[in-house]
Amino acid sequence: MKPSIAEIQKVLTKKGYAFFDQNKPYNVNIIGIRSKNTVANSFDDTLCLVYRDESLSPQIFTFSVTTDPGLYWLKNPTNVNGTAILVPGQYKGSHQIGLHKGQYEALVQKAPVKVWRDANKDGKLDFSGPQHQGIFGINIHRSNPVSESLTVEKWSAGCTVFQKVADFHFFMSICNKSKGLYGNSFTYTLLEESDFTTS
Repeated sequence: MKPSIAEIQKVLTKKGYAFFDQNKPYNVNIIGIRSKNTVANSFDDTLCLVYRDESLSPQIFTFSVTTDPGLYWLKNPTNVNGTAILVPGQYKGSHQIGLHKGQYEALVQKAPVKVWRDANKDGKLDFSGPQHQGIFGINIHRSNPVSESLTVEKWSAGCTVFQKVADFHFFMSICNKSKGLYGNSFTYTLLEESDFTTS
């Protein structure tokens, strides 16, 4: 989906979440929107990047991502309690620019987030159950390093993962500009598609 800045602000206000602006450049809002689809393995979610540019003009970019684990990790969880699925919410200062698995620059988790654990290995995403809070390596990174990926599979074990590498590189370039102005701390907000369809 491709919401407007006004639509995003409306949802954030309704939930009591912060929208970062202060009429300053590159004060970024990183907002994931999870689709209603419970079938795993598709890049069917959206990541919105909202900020003002150097001239203070509002900008919004939307990218195809997954906010869910791929089918491989759902069927082969590395945690005895199941594979992590990020619980929707606003996680202030949850991420920083660092190395994903020590390999390349991405947004890596630095503060606790909440996850569900999907342990039944049925290949369907379970958006419910007991919540676990902690540092789980719920990063924001790319999939295919050359072009794009058609299925999620091993690319995500609960992270938010970009489908297209070009989108990811652009996203990181803006995050680095923000880091230079405000420091290496980023808030990640995960919303649901249904947030935009209810009054």
